[in-house]
Amino acid sequence: MKKTVFKKLSPGLRKHIQVQNNSKSSRAGAISEHIKKSRTPVSLFAQETLNHCNGGSTLQAALWLKEHLARGGKIVVTLAGALSSFQVGVMLAELIRKNKVHLVSATGANHEESYYRYVAHSHYAYIPRYTELTPEQEAELRDAGLRRITDTFLPEDESVRIMEPHLLKFWKEAQAKGKRYFPHEYFWRLFSEGLISPDPEANENDCWAYAAFKKKVPIVIPGFEDSTMGNIFASYTYNGPHRKDKGPRLDQHIMKSGLEYFQFLYDWYMETSKDAPIAFLQLGGGISADFPICVVPSLKHDLRMTKVRDWAGFVEIGSSPMSYGSYSGAGGKEKITWDKLSTQSYYQIIQSDVTVAFPWIAAVLLDL
Repeated sequence: MKKTVFKKLSPGLRKHIQVQNNSKSSRAGAISEHIKKSRTPVSLFAQETLNHCNGGSTLQAALWLKEHLARGGKIVVTLAGALSSFQVGVMLAELIRKNKVHLVSATGANHEESYYRYVAHSHYAYIPRYTELTPEQEAELRDAGLRRITDTFLPEDESVRIMEPHLLKFWKEAQAKGKRYFPHEYFWRLFSEGLISPDPEANENDCWAYAAFKKKVPIVIPGFEDSTMGNIFASYTYNGPHRKDKGPRLDQHIMKSGLEYFQFLYDWYMETSKDAPIAFLQLGGGISADFPICVVPSLKHDLRMTKVRDWAGFVEIGSSPMSYGSYSGAGGKEKITWDKLSTQSYYQIIQSDVTVAFPWIAAVLLDL
């Protein structure tokens, strides 16, 4: 195609077009031999092959995030769905250890499931053809105590019930002393006091919650009660007419709230952004992402602060497209109208499964 044809286009449209580089490729021979000679074969393979559509969006986002870190930037990662059960910690924990992630916002389920993988890894089982199950077979799984998360069975007895007595003890102690803590702070005591140990077949380096504990990377858990342990805690604080047993009664206020997590974000964001731009890497949708990204407009419009650094960039991986009446998940441009991003902020939406796209981004950031 003659490059002169692009001169017929408006400047606004022309800036979006990248002309194919027709110069001779620097790669000699077949791609496999070229990759084998590289010190970073996974990253190089990504750059050679992820050039179009969602693959191209994934590579572009990865390269932007890598450059952002090289400029001294920070990254917030948010976890939705059941990513911890799907072993996102293999990648995320390493990113935390390598100082590539500086705050994690996770649903209560993702947070606790990182611990469950840590203590009960060998007890997990899988059912790859889960879409073919009948309702009667699902009920059969239920009656056998098999809790299904897509293709994965969470071993409740070997995880939840192992940790619950320790957490109940912490909750009782806090109540007796008039203390209050964030949900993740109670969980961190399981590590600090050596009350849990990794499953014999688990690698403790694959637990992102353990990596965050070791590096003291902040964790935010919006909507903690929307999780198994959150449900259990709620049951201990309930004193209504449907409470029949004589079990422990806890004061719900020993658990710091989502409001206090948000107030923590005010201070963390303002302090951290003094010296570094902060980017947002959203894995999936939901409250784990919608909650922390609002800190910037809230600082501006609710606290009426005049000098607030915008989010430097926004990358989202999600398989649920924006649509009427479905997941609204505002895209990058829509976020500008809410003052979450500026016109100078980088944004990229990757329409894909996180378990497919995130490993590529992690590999590029880790120079693999």
